Amino acid sequence: MDDQLALRIRLFREGGQVPPEVVDFVAAELSSLEDEGHVVTEASAGMLTSHLMMALGRLLGGEPIEQFLTDDQVASELAGHPGAVARARAVSARAERDLGAALPESEVNFLGMHLAVLGGRSGSVPAD
Repeated sequence: MDDQLALRIRLFREGGQVPPEVVDFVAAELSSLEDEGHVVTEASAGMLTSHLMMALGRLLGGEPIEQFLTDDQVASELAGHPGAVARARAVSARAERDLGAALPESEVNFLGMHLAVLGGRSGSVPAD
């Protein structure tokens, strides 16, 4: 993880935008990706980091997450990235287990897109 991504995470932690357990969860997910050999930097994972932080923070805060009009389009784009989709579903399952917050399908799809981009920069994103 580069200094810029670490700064983004620190700002989330210090800013109180999301609960500390969400920051810890997202940081652990990023570390796991990095341990698997993926390039996890501000450029490759900054948007992934913010998106996941905010989505999980909203869920834990009881805020609804609405379906997006582009859900079908995103799902069709993910058809060629089964590893990213599987990884996104695994992250959602861990979030439900560890935080009590399962991501809705639209958020899983967007997470899958972020993971597909990350995989495109550093190889395929394996399912776990």
